[in-house]
Amino acid sequence: YQGVTLGGVSTNKGKRHPTLGNHIVVGCNASILGDINIGNNVRVGAGSVVLTDVPDDCTVVGIPGRVVKHKGVKVNCDLSHNDLPDPEEDEIKMLKREIKELKKQLNDLEEQLSRSVPPNM
Repeated sequence: YQGVTLGGVSTNKGKRHPTLGNHIVVGCNASILGDINIGNNVRVGAGSVVLTDVPDDCTVVGIPGRVVKHKGVKVNCDLSHNDLPDPEEDEIKMLKREIKELKKQLNDLEEQLSRSVPPNM
């Protein structure tokens, strides 16, 4: 498998690297980091970063790696990409609120000015 990283993440002496069980499939560019155990019959999706132990008969995907299947059954895993936070949308909404406030302040000031100026000017 290309670009796979099986790495230690500590400077401590002793075991730092993962232990892989039998019949493992690790996708391209996946990383399995730290003193963790990956069970038997596990599939790790391409590009995933696994940081915690994985039980037998699981499929793991994502960053950080999450179990999405266990013994062939989908695990309730929320991967709703349409619900991800959108900082640009939040910023636009905030700017719209600010513009609305500024327009209200401007209208109030124009009203005050029109009431305070004598009619013959």
